[in-house]
Amino acid sequence: MKEFDLVVSNGTILTAEAVYSADVGISGKKIESVARELRGGRELDATGCYVLPGAIDVHVHLQMPVGSYQSCDDFASGTLAAAHGGTTTVIDFVVPEPGQPLVDALAARRAEADGRVAIDYGLHMTIPAWHADQASALAQIPKIVGAGVPTFKLYLAYEGLRLDDAQLYTVLKTISAHPALAIAHCENGPVCDRMRTEALGQGQTAPRYHALTRPPRQEAEATGRCLDIAALAGAPLYVVHVSCAEALQRITSARRSGQRAYGETCPQYLTLSEGSLEGPKGGFFVCAPPPRTEADQAALWAALSGGELQIIATDHCPFTAAEKTHAADFTQIPGGLPGIEARLSLVHTYGVATGRLSLRQWVSACCTTPARLFGLQGKGRVAPGFDADLVIFDPQRQLTLGTATLHEQVDWTPYEGLALQGWPRFTVSRGQVIVKEGQFVGGLGQGRFVQRSLSARPTADWTE
Repeated sequence: MKEFDLVVSNGTILTAEAVYSADVGISGKKIESVARELRGGRELDATGCYVLPGAIDVHVHLQMPVGSYQSCDDFASGTLAAAHGGTTTVIDFVVPEPGQPLVDALAARRAEADGRVAIDYGLHMTIPAWHADQASALAQIPKIVGAGVPTFKLYLAYEGLRLDDAQLYTVLKTISAHPALAIAHCENGPVCDRMRTEALGQGQTAPRYHALTRPPRQEAEATGRCLDIAALAGAPLYVVHVSCAEALQRITSARRSGQRAYGETCPQYLTLSEGSLEGPKGGFFVCAPPPRTEADQAALWAALSGGELQIIATDHCPFTAAEKTHAADFTQIPGGLPGIEARLSLVHTYGVATGRLSLRQWVSACCTTPARLFGLQGKGRVAPGFDADLVIFDPQRQLTLGTATLHEQVDWTPYEGLALQGWPRFTVSRGQVIVKEGQFVGGLGQGRFVQRSLSARPTADWTE
């Protein structure tokens, strides 16, 4: 009988298609066999545990500048924390400076990450307003796709980044000519800015006004407008961090009409409510879009179960407690929440354990569909020929979240005190055990940049 380099034995295999008992035989960096009674030079006993593909977080912001701040997880600390939570691949962003060629911005961002990441990573290319009108910038899109970055971030909010409707159409039309995917932050930036100015003029400075000046209707309007323009341009569209039922309805309607439209939500929109912004720690929970109502949470869970939303990512963008609380008013608070480590367990606890999601839906939203939709060839499945990225997840392990239990480089967590049901025992990245019973045993720098490829233009059922 063949002896593999590593065998994960006695576990329950979870995929997006099936749940069954088997061993996983690994040779080098790849899965070679999934069968019973395999033998290996080394073995991980997964008795009582799930064995699932390494989780993939397609939306993170590591060492990201925001005004005078910078998100406080760098590529080293952020990917180490991700590994502890069972994530084996993340996708971050390139934001080119005014006048900077896209190819140069990509090289600079890779230089920040290469040699420091604990797990594999990819990048999205942002097309800001300052590049959207430059034919020379848009002409570089084929080079960016060829360099393994087939996804492009577009903003409808934030002065300087946001595209007007004509720019949005032009960029989407350019993207539509390639095997590429547009991903969009859909909020009506000018309306939000006007409402924020009005609030400050009336002395409304507390964090709760962050939510009141970014109401669900403006998110829905921007989502619908972006979808309409994408349809006119013939471009597929992925909407990031969907937070409310009204925006969700726009995506659902587009999908049911046959449009190539996809959506993501995040743990903060599934577990936190707008009440988080009240009180002395309200500033901690400022993010865009803001947390919504429990009714919105229910709609998002139902959409994940029904397939109208495809992916759960984190939008991980942490700032320190001091940075979150020392601003003069809510408009000065750096927006973003930490969450890169706890995502897989949060969704298991609040999704699977409550009956909102099946085991297969959990794996699909956190592991398999992110790989399929974002062109991570060889990832997202427990099958021969795929990368040996695995999580051995103990569904009975209890963990209470807090800064003492998490590894993110930030001195608070929005999930403080939450009791979770289930946590990873082992994380395996390309055949190497990198987390063992809560201890990081890998090496910073062993992760690699993954060149992604969308083999064909996306179709309505592209993720199936």
